[in-house]
Amino acid sequence: MPASDLQKQLDSLREQLDKTPPLSFDDRAELNKLAEQIDAQIKVETATQDASLVDNVNLAVERFEVEHPALAGTLRNIVQTLGNIGI
Repeated sequence: MPASDLQKQLDSLREQLDKTPPLSFDDRAELNKLAEQIDAQIKVETATQDASLVDNVNLAVERFEVEHPALAGTLRNIVQTLGNIGI
């Protein structure tokens, strides 16, 4: 089930946030907010598109790909999974 894949990726993102070298308060807050939005989407289990969530995750990928490539990779996986479940 794609939602379970998304949950695994979200868990991975949260683990990486705990282990990542220091992020600024704003960066960490932004990623935590995205994680909360993704978690809420999983709980709702809706097939309706939420383009703003995907857009926000894509923006985070761009923002973190240079300094935190592992986080960016996990975020890319999340975008792919969101697309696979129709979001």
